[in-house]
Formats: sequence, C-alpha cells, structure tokens
Amino acid sequence: MRKQAKPQAGRKKGMARLWELALRKRALVCAACVLSVVSVAASFVPFVVVSSIIRELVAFVAGAGEINGAYMARLGWTACGGAAAAIFLNFAALMCSHMAAFGTLYDLKVEFARHLAALPLGFHTENSTGKLRKVMDENIEKLEGFIAHQLPDLAGSFAMPVITLVILAVFDWRLGLASLVPVVLSYLIQVIAYSGQAARVFMDKYQDSLEDMNNAAVEYVRGIAVVKAFNQTIYGFRRFYQTIKDYGTYCLDYTKSFEVHFSLFLLIMNQAYLFLLPVIILLSGGVTDYGSFAFVAVFYLIFSVSLPTSFVKLMYVSQNGRMIVNNIERMDAVLDTPPLPETASPKTAGEYSLSFDHARFTYAPQGLPVDMAQQESAMASPSGPAGASLGPDRGESAAAIKDVAFTAKQGEITALVGPSGGGKSTLAHLIPRFYEVSGGAIRIGGVDIRDMAQEYLLSIVSFVFQDVFLFKQSVLDNIRIGNKNATREEAVAAAKAAQCHEFIEALPNGYDTVIGTKNIHLSGGERQRLVIARAILKNAPIIVLDEATAFADPENEREIQKAFEQLMKDKTVIIIAHRLSTVRGADKIVVIDQGRSIEEGRHDDLVKAGGRYSRMWGQYSGALEWRLV
Repeated sequence: MRKQAKPQAGRKKGMARLWELALRKRALVCAACVLSVVSVAASFVPFVVVSSIIRELVAFVAGAGEINGAYMARLGWTACGGAAAAIFLNFAALMCSHMAAFGTLYDLKVEFARHLAALPLGFHTENSTGKLRKVMDENIEKLEGFIAHQLPDLAGSFAMPVITLVILAVFDWRLGLASLVPVVLSYLIQVIAYSGQAARVFMDKYQDSLEDMNNAAVEYVRGIAVVKAFNQTIYGFRRFYQTIKDYGTYCLDYTKSFEVHFSLFLLIMNQAYLFLLPVIILLSGGVTDYGSFAFVAVFYLIFSVSLPTSFVKLMYVSQNGRMIVNNIERMDAVLDTPPLPETASPKTAGEYSLSFDHARFTYAPQGLPVDMAQQESAMASPSGPAGASLGPDRGESAAAIKDVAFTAKQGEITALVGPSGGGKSTLAHLIPRFYEVSGGAIRIGGVDIRDMAQEYLLSIVSFVFQDVFLFKQSVLDNIRIGNKNATREEAVAAAKAAQCHEFIEALPNGYDTVIGTKNIHLSGGERQRLVIARAILKNAPIIVLDEATAFADPENEREIQKAFEQLMKDKTVIIIAHRLSTVRGADKIVVIDQGRSIEEGRHDDLVKAGGRYSRMWGQYSGALEWRLV
C-alpha cells in the first residue's frame, strides 16, 4: 500500500498564515514585541518631563516663586535617561527580532529546498528557474524584514495610542480626545487603502510581472552568446524588454493607486495640531486659571508633533504586510504541490535486472504525472475528478510512452535506439521515478519501483546524461557528489578510472581547483569524464547512459569509452544512443518508436530480420559514406 502525498490540509491563508510563520520563534518574537512596547513607553518620558519643566517656568513667570535649579537639573537628567532607555530597549527588541527572523528564514529555506528536491522532475521543467529562484530568494526573504523590523514597529505603533490615551487623559481629557482624532482618521485611511479589492488585484499583477521579468532575465543571461552572435540588444530581445516595461507599468499603477490615501495620511498626521487649535480656542473662553490652561495647551501642541513618527511606521507595515502575504501565498503554492507518493512498506531488490512491463506514460499539465494531476483536479472539484481526461485513457496520441516491454539483465548492456522523439529519454527518466508511470510497471529485481523508498531507488541508479552539469565547486567536490562520504583517495581512484586524472592534475590547484572561477573551464569531453568519475564513485548497480558521447571528439570519445569499461563492470547498463556504431556490440538492442518497443535482439539478428532496425542501420551506414564534393 502506498501513502498518497497530498497538499497540507487546513493550511491557513492571508494574515493568519503570516502570523503563523512569524510566531515560529514565539519566545524571541514576544520578547521583541514587549521590549518594543516598553521602548515606546520610555520615549514618552522626555515629553512628561518637558511638561513639568513648562509648569515650573509658567509658575515662575506668574510670580509664584523661584526656579528650583536642582529640581530642574533632575528633570533634565530624567529626560536624558528616558531617551537613552528608549534607544537601548529598541536595540534589544531588534536583537531579539533579528534572531527570530534569521532562525525562521533558515527553517523555511531548508523546508522549501527539501520539498523542491522531493517534487517530480516534471514540476521543475514546467516551472522556470527564475520563478523558483524568486520564491526562494526574494519571497521568503521578505518575511525576514517583517519579523526583524516591522513586527517590533507594529507592536510599538499599536501600543502608542494606548499610552497616548493614558497620558493625555491625565492632563485634559477634552484635548486628549482632540489629539486622538487624527490617529483614528489615519487608521481608517489605511484600512480603506490596503484592504480593497483593487489593492489585492494590483499586488497579484505586480508579483506576476516581477516573476516574468526574473524568468526573462535568467533566459537572457543564459542565452547571451546567442544574443551577441546575432547582434541583438536588450531592445531586440523582445520578451525581456517587454517584461521590464510591464513591470514598470504595474509599479507606477500600483503607486498611483495610493496617491490620494497616502497624501491624506501624511497631511493629517503631520498637521495634527490643527485638530487641537480649534478646541483650545473654544475652551479658552471659559478658563479661569490661564496659567494652568496655557501649560496644558502648550504640552498638547508639543506632544502632537511626536504622533506622526510611529504611525508612519505603521503605514509601511500595513503596506508591506499585503506584499508579504502575497509572497507567502506563492511559497505555499509550491509547498502544496505534492511529491511522488511513497510506499508505506518499502522493499529492496535481491538482484538488479530491470524490466519494463507494458509501461505507459503521459505528460500531464504543469509537469505533474498523470495520476497526481487527476488527484489535484479531484481535490479542486467537489463533484469528482474534473481533470480525468488527463489520465492514460485520454488518448494514445497524447502519450509519450504507449507500450514498452523488455528486460535488461544484470551484467549485460541493453541499448535503446530509435528516431528522435520516440520516447527513449523519457524511459530513462521513468527508471528513478523522476516521473511516475501512467500504466504498467517498472521493476528492479522483480520489485515494482513504486514499492521502493525513493532514497533507496536513487542509490541504486546512476546517470550519465549528454547535458553535463558541474557545480561551481572544486573538482574534488564535484566528483564526491557521487558519494559524499568518499575519501579523497577514493575520489582520485574514480577519476583515474574515468581517464581524467591527468587533466585534473594539470589544473592550477589540481583536485582543489574551483570550476568556473579565474577562467578555469573544461572542454565538453573533460566535463563528461568528470561526470563518469562521479558515477564510478557512486558504484550503483544500474547505470543509465543517455547520449553520453554525443558531443565528444574522437580522442575524447576513446577516453570516455575506456572509462565506460570500468563503469559498466557487472552492472545493469542501459545505453541510449543515436550513433548505432556505439551500441553494435550491446547484448540486447531495443528499438523504441512512437512510444512503443517494436523490436529487440542482437545487432546481427536485427539486421537480418529486415525490420525497422535494419532500415536504420542501412541509413546510418550510408550516412558514414557521405562526402563533400
């Protein structure tokens, strides 16, 4: 029985999901918020002290007595202490919030990277590198800014009106209410600005255009050789140019949509004293103690100047909150993509013969295997699997693999040949479950690969593809990818077996040379041999070679063939090749055409049979005799 992977049920959405992630490091976040609130409270101390100083000065002017110098000095030091405490507490709050932010960021990136590695290969082919890079590097990174900076600001900004209300009520509740009017109006403006449907639509368009621009930028940089060869510029490379224009348009539209709300917000908060002056004038008509009233009025006017600071912070928190929520939704969309189902009772193979038992496969939308696409459609539609047409019964014409049946025995070389687009490389990707078969089965040692743990399956299969990828690491580390626990001596031995020890030693730092730096580059054949060394070091019992010598020159091909001899000893070997001469000596040749296995046997027997392979061999032999005249 297999455990079917499903998107996480009941995942929170919107701000609830943001708070869930922000509170992963609950103790540190709570400490940061408390320290921020206390810091805001300490920042009010100088204003209270100033009110006492004003009271003393008013009393002196009114002739009520002499100025107490010692008392005034104590007030001054108290004001300085309050300001210093506010700075120190704010620093402590930021320390706690940054520790929480970086811890959360680390956990999320590791979780996201692990999930990406567990997703089927089709997901990665259908989702561009630029999009996934943006989600991992930018979208998740935005959460760090929210936790580290905006969350403490948010706590302080919400605490400020409460503290303000308490302080203002102590002096004169009427002027206190007048001071709170601009605060209430500012809150309402923010709610109207950032909670509307238009703001959400603009944010979605903004994020989409940013992803498109990232995708186009990655494509432009990767294809820069072609761009230069055909004398193109950024303006000639239409897709990249258009995505930049679209991004700029959406940014301007998004900014303009808030121009009225933002202007009103700043006007109200920066002119808060205008709400106080009419009330002061009205109240002054019934005042009997003008000295005390003047003191209170001046205090409120001074205090109103401090109101905008925290509320401007709150405005930016509200604005960025919506953007971060959108970023999290895009991250969750990837996290909710189900990986391939794992078996509940994993099995292992007793031997390593590989058999295709009438295997079928159809590429589904978004690169997901058919059965998973059906599952997603079923979950999306309460009435049943609306996407049932995506399954293997939707028509053989859409299937990449329609019916393939053969067995590759351990210790033998089995070659897959056939016209381009026939399904040979797709078969190779089905062996390690990069994709899931839509029908039939693939077995290793008689065990269905779906009944094996994914980690175990990948450990017994090695690949050498025609498209070689080397990481920007040392040569030694690139070889050790085949076996991370291998010693240096074992890696060097694998390199010698792969016929690449000589050119590695010629590099500036030998095995410690970092590929891709300081103009250190390898030829196609050298890179191919490094990958073979990686496969030799892994020493898996099943080897898949997909056009491994397609781009090698004759000299390098001879070296690669020597490396293959070492790599293939006593292994189950699958070779995919277009050059029929390279597979002439294979123990078995299987002809794949239009997703079907139509012939199998040894070279001489297939040529004599006069079937599809015989015709291919005749065409290939004729092509070898072609000459320029």
